Amino acid sequence: MKQELTFFAIRAQQSAEHEVFSFAADARDILKFSTIDRIARNEEGQLSGFQRPQIAAHIQEIKDYLVKPDAILPNPIVIAFTDGVTVTPFDGNNVCRVSIDITNGPPGLVVDGQQRLTALSRVDEKSFQVFVSAMVCKDEMELRKQFVLINNTRPLPKSLIYELLPTVDGLPHRYQSRKLAAHLTARLNFEKKSSLCGQINHHTNPFGIISDTSIQRVIMNSLSDGMMREFMQGPDGEARCFDLISEYYKAVQKVFANEWRDHTPKTSRLIHGAGMVAIGYQMEVLALLDGARTWEQFALGLGCLSGRTSWTSGEWKFADEVRTWRSLQNIGRDITLLHNHLDSILRHDIRTRRSVLSVVAA
Repeated sequence: MKQELTFFAIRAQQSAEHEVFSFAADARDILKFSTIDRIARNEEGQLSGFQRPQIAAHIQEIKDYLVKPDAILPNPIVIAFTDGVTVTPFDGNNVCRVSIDITNGPPGLVVDGQQRLTALSRVDEKSFQVFVSAMVCKDEMELRKQFVLINNTRPLPKSLIYELLPTVDGLPHRYQSRKLAAHLTARLNFEKKSSLCGQINHHTNPFGIISDTSIQRVIMNSLSDGMMREFMQGPDGEARCFDLISEYYKAVQKVFANEWRDHTPKTSRLIHGAGMVAIGYQMEVLALLDGARTWEQFALGLGCLSGRTSWTSGEWKFADEVRTWRSLQNIGRDITLLHNHLDSILRHDIRTRRSVLSVVAA
């Protein structure tokens, strides 16, 4: 038997491709026709959902406020539908009748307001209506796109937005360069053949210790001016990019095993943002000047840094200053300082090895 909820709503004339309307409903009804689809990954690493995890303290604060007799909540809950909703004109103007089919479960997804809605669902003391702003999207891809664009103007974690980017088409140009980087970072984190599998912090992998934005920064640098840019212009570009960075960070973990294993960003600057980016940039030096492609080749090139770094203790003796290991921060100046230091050692070692080979060849 068909089950349906009906509301009278105000329809707004906006995009020709979307139905956009608003109406009032209480939390119990909203949860009958919509769900909070939390971001997660299946066993194959495929992304589903898009909402960040609940913030318990924030939800409790909202609930504590809502139980007060003078509480108001003017901000709407934003719901998106791809099907299960019928909008019909009511009086020839902007008023319409919205019929939502809930026979097979809630057809709507919460795009914005998940914490408010969760708090509302826990208020049993009184009936409390809120405004619902709803839109009808043509498919899930369009729904994800609207989620990204709507929430980008709010203080939503950028890492969540970046994790969703590979699943969305038609975004503004400023997102395009990061989209491939975010996709490769997700592959590095969720494909078992990756040397970084399970180690990168994502919303769907909160136990990872390496910042996803640090890995993205290394990839974006390479895509802009390094080996990955060259790879992407040829066949199997993405696969070659994936293999390159996976092999490189496998070498980093081998050469600096004691500074990597069982450490956190607080105990080792190698897996801190500054270290991950600075050491990541050295991939370009070894790939371009040394022709390194496999982890063994990268490890050979990185070997000259062994015993000359201060990732977990001691001091860095840079060209113009001395810094304690813990003082390096994830800021541009410190990343540049560390990058230049490592870069000079690597390039000197490459020149020395070439000189030796040329003497032997002569």
